[in-house]
Amino acid sequence: MFDLNPPPLRPVKWLGNSRKAIQAFPNVVQKLIGDELQLIQYGETPKDTKQFRGVGSGILEIAVRYDKNAYRAVLAVQLAQSIYVLHAFQKKSKRGIQTPKLDIEMIQQRYKEAKELAKHETD
Repeated sequence: MFDLNPPPLRPVKWLGNSRKAIQAFPNVVQKLIGDELQLIQYGETPKDTKQFRGVGSGILEIAVRYDKNAYRAVLAVQLAQSIYVLHAFQKKSKRGIQTPKLDIEMIQQRYKEAKELAKHETD
C-alpha cells in the first residue's frame, strides 16, 4: 500500500533581508533556489547544496551558477522544526572560492538570532 500523502513541509523563516535579496536575483536563479529550498522542506538533500563550514552544525549553502555569476543562500536546518534562511547574496569574491568575510560575519550574526528564535519554537 502506498502513502499518497506527502510529508508536511517544514516552515521557512527568513532572517534580515534574505527574502528580498533572493527576490532581487534573476528569475531563473530564484526558481532554482526555491526548488532546492522546497526539497529541503520535504527532508531531501538537493544536488546544489553543501555544508557551510565554520559557523555551526546544520548550516547548508545552496550554490547556483548562472550567466557567469554565483548566487548563494545559506540556511540553518537543524535548530528546530523551521528552516532559517540566514543570508542570500551574489558572490563576488576576489579571492577564488572563498566567501567574503562580511558575508560570513552576517551569517554568524543571523545564526545566533536563529538559535534564539528556535528556543521559542513549539513542536
